[in-house]
Amino acid sequence: GLFVWHLKNTGVRQIPCQFVHLCHVANDRLITFQYFNFLKRMYVTQCNKDLSQRAKPKSDSVASPFRDLQQQDQEKKIIHKIRPISPIYQPLSETSSRNELREMKSAAGTEDSVTAVRAESKEDRQWKEMKLQLDDLPGILARLSKIKLTALVVSTTSAGFAMAPVPFDLTCFLLASLGTGLASCAANSINQFFEVPFDSNMNRTKNRPLVRGQISPLLAVCFAASCGVPGLALLTLGVNPLTGALGAFNIFLYTCCYTPMKRMSIANTWVGAVVGAIPPVMGWTAATGSLDAGALLLGGILYSWQFPHFNALSWGLREDYSRGGYCMMSVTHPGLCRRVALRHCLALIGLSTLAPVLDITTWTFPIISLPINLYISYLGFRFYRDADRSSSRKLFFCSLWHLPMLLLVMFSCKKSFLEKEDKGDLLGGNRGRAMEIRLP
Repeated sequence: GLFVWHLKNTGVRQIPCQFVHLCHVANDRLITFQYFNFLKRMYVTQCNKDLSQRAKPKSDSVASPFRDLQQQDQEKKIIHKIRPISPIYQPLSETSSRNELREMKSAAGTEDSVTAVRAESKEDRQWKEMKLQLDDLPGILARLSKIKLTALVVSTTSAGFAMAPVPFDLTCFLLASLGTGLASCAANSINQFFEVPFDSNMNRTKNRPLVRGQISPLLAVCFAASCGVPGLALLTLGVNPLTGALGAFNIFLYTCCYTPMKRMSIANTWVGAVVGAIPPVMGWTAATGSLDAGALLLGGILYSWQFPHFNALSWGLREDYSRGGYCMMSVTHPGLCRRVALRHCLALIGLSTLAPVLDITTWTFPIISLPINLYISYLGFRFYRDADRSSSRKLFFCSLWHLPMLLLVMFSCKKSFLEKEDKGDLLGGNRGRAMEIRLP
C-alpha cells in the first residue's frame, strides 16, 4: 500500500514537467501556426498538364511594417498604371522548353505593350497645335476681353451718364456705351497678352485663351487694335474729345502702369482703383461735356468700392498670386489689406452723405443708402477682425450686389433737370430784380 501511494505522488508531481516536454516536442515535430502561415502563401502552376503547388517562401527582412505597407501601396499603384493592358499569365515551369519560350514571348509582349502605352502618354503630354474653329471664336474672344468685367465697366459708364443733370440723349448714350465697351475689350486683351507667362502659374487664370494656345498672340493684338481704335474714335468724334481723352488715358493706365506694377509694388491696387473709377466719369462727361463735382463724386464712390471688393477677392487667392509672382497686399501686407478694406467701407457712408451737399441727389439718398452701407461696413469689420476665408467671401459677395443697388438708389433720388432749371431761373430772376433796384 505504501509503494502504490508513493507511485501516485511521484506521478502527480511529474505531470507538469511531462506537459512542458510534450509542448517542446510538438513545436519541433508537429505543424504549428507558422507552418499554416507558410502553407498559406502558395500559388498554383501548371506543370505537364497537371496542377501542382509550389511554395513561395517569404523573404526574411528586418524592415518595419510601415515599409511593407509602403511596398504594398507601390504595388497597387503599379497595377493601377498597367490596368488597361490585358493580363498575361506566365508559366513557371522549369522542365519544359516550350514553356520557357512562351515565357520569353509573353515577357517581350508585355514590354512592347508597356513601351507603347508610355509612348502614347508621352505624346499626350506634349504640346499640340490647336486648330481654331470659327464656331468657337466668339467665346474665345469674349474670354480674351473679359466680357463680365467689360459689362461692369459699361454699366458704371451708363450710371454716370444717367446721373448727369442734362436731358437724356439716346444716340449719345449708345455711342458712349459702345465706345467704352470697345476700349475696355482692348485694354483687357492687351493685359492678357502681357501676362501669359504669369497666368500659366495660377489656377484661376491657367485656362485663359492665350495660356492654352487657343489663339495666337498676333490674333490677340489684332483684336485689341480692332477694338481700341474704333472705340476711341467713337468716343472722340461721336461723343466729345474730353471723353475720348479719358478713354485713351484709361487704356494707357491699365496696360502700361497697372499691369507691370502688379509684379513690382502693392501700389498697383490704388492705380487699379483709379482705372475702375474713370468709367462713370466718362459717362458724366459724355452727357455734359465737362468735369463737374458730380463726376468726381461718382468716381470717388467707384474708387472706394473697389477696395473691399478686390481685397476680399485677393484674400482667397493669396496662394495663386504668390505662385504667379504678383505683389498684392493680401500676400505681402495682410494687415494693411484688411484695414484698407474697412476704411473704404466707411468712406462709402461719407461719400453718400456728400451727394445732397453737392446738389446731385436729395437728402433721402443718404438715409435710404445707410442700411446697405452699414451692412458692408459690418462685413468689412468682420473681415478685419477674423481675417479668414469665410469673412472675405461674405464681403466679396456683398460687394457684388452692393454697387448696383447703391447706384440704383442714387438714380432714384437724383434731382431732376427741371428742378435745377427752375432754381437757376429763380436765382437769375433775383439777380435781375437786384439790378433793377440798384438802377435809378
